[in-house]
Amino acid sequence: MVQRHKILAVDDEPGNLQIIRLILKESYDLAFSTSGREGLHAAYKHQPDLLLLDVMMPDLNGYDLCRSLKEDPRTRRIPIIFVTAMGDVEDEKKGLQLGAVDYITKPISPPILKARVNTHLALYDQNRELEHAVAKRTRDLNTSRLKIIQQLGRASEYKDDETGAHIIRMSHYSRLIALAAGLTQQEAERLFTAAPMHDVGKIGIPDKILQKKGPLTPEEWATMKLHPEIGAEIIGEDDSELLKYARTIALTHHEKWNGTGYPRGLAGEAIPYEGRIVALADVFDALTSKRPYKNAWPVEKAMAHIAEESGGHFDPALVKAFMGIKKHVLWVLNKWGDKA
Repeated sequence: MVQRHKILAVDDEPGNLQIIRLILKESYDLAFSTSGREGLHAAYKHQPDLLLLDVMMPDLNGYDLCRSLKEDPRTRRIPIIFVTAMGDVEDEKKGLQLGAVDYITKPISPPILKARVNTHLALYDQNRELEHAVAKRTRDLNTSRLKIIQQLGRASEYKDDETGAHIIRMSHYSRLIALAAGLTQQEAERLFTAAPMHDVGKIGIPDKILQKKGPLTPEEWATMKLHPEIGAEIIGEDDSELLKYARTIALTHHEKWNGTGYPRGLAGEAIPYEGRIVALADVFDALTSKRPYKNAWPVEKAMAHIAEESGGHFDPALVKAFMGIKKHVLWVLNKWGDKA
């Protein structure tokens, strides 16, 4: 069954509303208001597909009502047709400038009213379908882009981590820290999804540097320190909240609370909280993981190091939160550890 369009008519003369009802009742679901203020509340309540609006009303005139509706995100897209005895060109111009789509003069002609209403509802439906199509296309593109960036993140991990398990563990650590620090479940899940992209910039670092078994030279270290900015460039600017998180994490996860980190030397709360959280998770996992140049540290030693760096490398509040989730951290390490 096809859903009928909803039309709200606002006029302080009941006789005019009766005429509109007789003309349109067979084709549309109608609602009526006999004052501007009542019409404003009705528009918010009923969310009509089209509004027929008189101009001259005592409490709130049609122009002011139109202006209020067009300034409110809830109602700004509702097409408004002025139906009024004011037929001066300047009156019509003022209404159209306020956002109305049409102007019908009284006395109302049934064929004209029907034709104008039908036309503008058809345009309204087309615009709504187009908006939905564009929104879906945008979501699809964001999803595809996210998958590509995530794949690059995994590829970068495999360049210097044979198992790739690092991104799994540190994503779980990031979520646990976020929840322990008082972030919402939604924020924690967003961190969990974005954290694997933290080192995507390593895709732009030569393998001879990433896979070097000995200490890096000053020149090699300078090159390595470019990967946060490379990662931010790969992820790029985007309206997606998730990709905004990912970009911020990629750019700031090597900053330190005391300002001695890189690439920008940010300090304290100038470092976005998502970068601070991932920094802690990333370092803890690096310490407790075996690498070609070192053995894995015991958990107690790694946690002691994290505690020592409270106020230095790490946000003290996050260190405190991290110390309270040891059993959960151990569960992650046992499930996805290098020997698991």
